[in-house]
Amino acid sequence: MSYRNAKTILPKDLLQEIQKYIQGEQIYIPRRSGEKLGWGMKNGSRPMIAERNREIRRLKSQGMSLSELADSFSLSTDSIRKIVYPGFSDSCDPPSPE
Repeated sequence: MSYRNAKTILPKDLLQEIQKYIQGEQIYIPRRSGEKLGWGMKNGSRPMIAERNREIRRLKSQGMSLSELADSFSLSTDSIRKIVYPGFSDSCDPPSPE
């Protein structure tokens, strides 16, 4: 979240109305309902993690062990297990059909 000066983005009359309630402090203005970005979409981490998880599943299907995958990707074996096995998955994208 970045700081923006209200004087440069709000109409003068709206700024004066807001100043009746708060002056010289930062406030958070939430997004409208339905316009909220999903987790990891703004900074690009969600697609990056989804690609990593696909690679983990591919390597597992080629015979790599959970502990080898954990070492290679600097994750715990529990995290790898959740990515690889559908019943335990809370990863960024659903497991690929096998």
